[in-house]
Amino acid sequence: MTKFPLLLIGVLAWASAASAAEQDGFKLLFNEKTLDGWRNINCGPKTWTVKDGMIHCTGKPIGELRTLRMYENFILEVEWRHLKPRGNAGIFVWADAYTAKGVPFHRGVEVQVLENAYGSGGGHTTHGDIFPIHGAKMTPINGRGGSRAFPTENRSKPSPQWNHYRVVCNNGEISLAVNGKVVTRGKAAKPRKGYICLESEGSPVQFRKMKIKELLSTNPKPEEVAKAEAGFHSLYTGVDLSGWKSDKAGAWNVNDWRLTTKGGNALHTEKKFTSYVMFADFRDGGKAVPFELPNIGAIGELKDLSKGWNRVQVTRRLGQIRVELNGKVVTESKLRESALKPGPITLSPKVATEFANIFIKELK
Repeated sequence: MTKFPLLLIGVLAWASAASAAEQDGFKLLFNEKTLDGWRNINCGPKTWTVKDGMIHCTGKPIGELRTLRMYENFILEVEWRHLKPRGNAGIFVWADAYTAKGVPFHRGVEVQVLENAYGSGGGHTTHGDIFPIHGAKMTPINGRGGSRAFPTENRSKPSPQWNHYRVVCNNGEISLAVNGKVVTRGKAAKPRKGYICLESEGSPVQFRKMKIKELLSTNPKPEEVAKAEAGFHSLYTGVDLSGWKSDKAGAWNVNDWRLTTKGGNALHTEKKFTSYVMFADFRDGGKAVPFELPNIGAIGELKDLSKGWNRVQVTRRLGQIRVELNGKVVTESKLRESALKPGPITLSPKVATEFANIFIKELK
């Protein structure tokens, strides 16, 4: 038999699956062949792949795969399974475009995806908890005094069996059906319009048969809409130092979603940048000068640092150098055309420092 009939059969099978998914207003959210419509936010190039009609996640580093567009009111159906016991992952809804400060995850509402052997306790279960994360809000139904909603029944199957989730999001209310029965609910979520994310969190997990049905808008207010895509991309893979070069071998360590150093040695991007906006998170005890700018030098001592994570944002373009710390402008000056030359981004802390969420957007 020639290859052509086999190829035709494959095309017809995919078309049949797509047609079935689109019944009753559903559309494929994952086309079972590529990651078109999705974006790797802060993971390595091999963390998320398509395998046998499934989205396969290695679990390393911790991070997110996000839809390219926002969704407001919808019904999401998906099947998932962990490939190892005690696996951890999640599905985020109504999420921001980028990670929250000092964490590898987005602000949003998380639908928990835990393998049964992870174990349940007073603070969580392995059967479909729902909870707001990193600044999002939600009132749980069947809560235990906090913001987490707990399932009313244990219905999740252990690895390597498949589980089916049906997530209904409408006007800030959310419900989860696990393997055919609604068990978890929440209300008054904020944001209530945003992106859908799949979570990588340390162990291999697979997703398949993902489809979505959009419902009528209920006109969210601007403050109820997640932060939108703004053209940033990550400079750090979480798995290696590709794209960077160090002044001293071994001075910088890849620690999953964090990039760490004992200080005193610079790390430079291999690529040179001219005009850009970049942001990064760092934690150092309040003493480091974290960045140097191309052809400008150190940005100066940053005062009033938090003992926890800080987010610094640097804008460099003709006529402007601006540094913001935790949302507040701390220094601003003019940049002459003669100084606007390409150069690397340099991390140059003087003391032991952790970095995370290093993103850049080049300006024209």
